[in-house]
Formats: sequence, C-alpha cells, structure tokens
Amino acid sequence: MDYIRIQSIDNPLFAKMHGLMQTVFPPEEVLAYEKWQAPLKDASIHVYVAVHEGEVVGTTEYRYYPAMKVAMTDFTIVGRPGLGIGRFLLRSRARDLQRLAEQSGTVSIGMFAEIYDPVQATYEFGGIYPMNPYVRREVLSHIGYMRLDFPYVHPSWEEDGSAVSGLNLCFLPADEDRTELDASLVTAFLTQYYSALPNKPDEWYGMMEQLKGKQTLALLPL
Repeated sequence: MDYIRIQSIDNPLFAKMHGLMQTVFPPEEVLAYEKWQAPLKDASIHVYVAVHEGEVVGTTEYRYYPAMKVAMTDFTIVGRPGLGIGRFLLRSRARDLQRLAEQSGTVSIGMFAEIYDPVQATYEFGGIYPMNPYVRREVLSHIGYMRLDFPYVHPSWEEDGSAVSGLNLCFLPADEDRTELDASLVTAFLTQYYSALPNKPDEWYGMMEQLKGKQTLALLPL
C-alpha cells in the first residue's frame, strides 16, 4: 500500500479521493470539487491517499500549527475493511506530523478532531462498516481521543452559512495524564481553522462567545 500526497485536482487520484468522500460523508461535510484547487496547493494542508492496486482505498487530511503546537485531523476515511487501512493511515500520518513538528522546532501537545456522536448521527456513511460512527468512535477512543466538554457546532462546508451539529470536538493529548485544555487554545484554534469559511452561522458565534468566558475545558472519555 502506498501513501501518496495529493496537491492538485488534476491528479487522477484526486477524483477517486473526492468520490470516496462523497460516498462516505454527508454533503455539508464535503467541499465542492473545484474548490479544492487552492487548499491542495497550500503547503500547510496535507492530503494523502492510501493506494492499493491502483485504487484509492483510504484518505486523510491534516495540518500542524507550530504557533499553537497542535495538529488537526480534518478527516480520515477507511474505504474497505480487511486491508489494515486505518492503521496504515494512522502510522503514516503520525510519522509525518512528527516530521512537521521537528521541522518547526516545536513539540506537539496533541491533535484535534471532529468526531461524530453516534446517537445523533443518522447518515449511513456509504454503508462502509468501518466508517459506522459507533465503530469509529470506539476506535478513536482506543487511540486516546477525548471529548472536549462543551456543545459543539461548526459551519457547513457547503458554504451556505448553516450550522452543522452531531459532532464533538475532541483532542488526542500527547500527555495521557492531561485532563483539560485552556479554553483560549480552543478558541484560537477554531478561529484560525474556520477562517477559510467567511459565512458562519449565529450558532457558531454564540458557541465561540461562550468559550471565551471559560478558563479551561475538561477532557472527557469518548
């Protein structure tokens, strides 16, 4: 299996990757095909595919913020069971993020991820059972992700200004004994991460105002 970076929508592997995203995720979570051109050319955004026998069987996108010493996993897709795709993506991403931290002269304190709440998620995720929200949540809990203790919404990637719920903002701490994060770190991260979406819903602004009134946020089990 090969771990290949995608840096242009003209790469034939990108069409396969985008099709896999459309199969697995609901529309509000998928950026339109042509709007990927700029993000893929952004050196700070890392989009990789797992290629098995010429086919894209998995993909992940992530980034590292040296000033905050945190990473973000934008998404991870395991497109087929029984190939070890999840572990392959996890290990490949971890090595790359370690490289990025070392290049910036920083030590990462952990990685954010938006994780579906299976109780709220009603989408079928393409019928691919490794992507079932119950399965994914348990796997991510085993890896060490924890849930930040606040009600979470994010702006739709359809760029229509609507709020997307049904997810938790989670964090994988490098220090397994960490039990909380500074709320200011979370607000700074979300402000920067969603700066790409200028049309944000009132629910998101309300959530951010509430976060600004907190000192810390507890990390709770998934």
